[in-house]
Amino acid sequence: MAVSGAMHPKNLLSVSVTKGLHVLGTGDALHPAWQKEWEPFLSNEAGICVVPTGEVEDEHRVHHLILAEDFGQFTQLRELLKSHSKSISTNGRPHVYLSGEEIAKRAHEVGALVGPAHAFTPWTALFAYHDSVASCYNSEKIDFVELGLSADTSYGAGIPDFAGVPFLSNSDAHSPQPEKIGREFNRIRLNGPLSVRCVLDSIRANAIEANAGFFPEEGKYNRTACIRCFTQYSREEAQQHNWRCPADGALIKKGVYDRAGELSRGTPGSRPPYLHLVPLGQIIQTVEGVSSPGTKKCRAIYDAFIVTFGNEIDILVTVPVSEIRAVHPKVASAIEALRENRVTLHPGGGGKYGTFSLIP
Repeated sequence: MAVSGAMHPKNLLSVSVTKGLHVLGTGDALHPAWQKEWEPFLSNEAGICVVPTGEVEDEHRVHHLILAEDFGQFTQLRELLKSHSKSISTNGRPHVYLSGEEIAKRAHEVGALVGPAHAFTPWTALFAYHDSVASCYNSEKIDFVELGLSADTSYGAGIPDFAGVPFLSNSDAHSPQPEKIGREFNRIRLNGPLSVRCVLDSIRANAIEANAGFFPEEGKYNRTACIRCFTQYSREEAQQHNWRCPADGALIKKGVYDRAGELSRGTPGSRPPYLHLVPLGQIIQTVEGVSSPGTKKCRAIYDAFIVTFGNEIDILVTVPVSEIRAVHPKVASAIEALRENRVTLHPGGGGKYGTFSLIP
């Protein structure tokens, strides 16, 4: 549901190569038909390591991300959860009538890793309904925290409950377009050849070398705002208005920025660097002044970059600006501004994505 009809393993692997990813989560691994679609592609010519992943919604609507070594563990987990869910075999992200603690226990029972998905999002997330990890998971351990599009590591570094817990910057994709796949990614130090087990062991050991993704302000729930007209408010103003927009009476939704501020205490702990990136297609769209990264003009420029340099992440992070300039001077100037943090951000909120402009 709610995804492009082109969301098939072959397309996902192809765009992962274009993007420069080496590890890809399957998503929806509890769904038996989706498991079958993936099985022929677990070993693939692209050399992409495919990690079975799934998301579950608990009885309080909190979403939990689960990572496993193989689909067999998800099959076992489906058996443990099926008596508590009406949609375990029909919905990619099933609703399960259990608490976060009970779901985490069952995930650990089959040997999987589990943690809160998009932990700060004001809908269906840990801190939308709980003020602490223990309130959701009780004494059951979480193996990681997924930050979500509206947060970076600075949002969680000052939260005591997250001390020593790995941060993952992932983003789920609803279409196999390069500006949607790998909007957020992790650089993980492996202690052996690339494999699913090695990836999961590195997450357990908190061997995250860097996180990368959107500027948090680009997320659609970054700031506190009305969910209808998107007018933004300070936390104090929202409280004064009893969380109802004075302009149209709609709900004012607390943003990730304010929610993280409420939960942070003391000096933030040390975390790996966070690379703030904008998808290459979005950069091309911006400098060319067109309506979408999917226009014929944008795609032609994007393809020229991939043919020349191999993959998008290298272009954004490591390829010298002088070499990028030889392909497209305006894109090179934009990437240079991005690397030097010469960016003006216009934060999103209330369900509307934020925007950015690059400073020459």
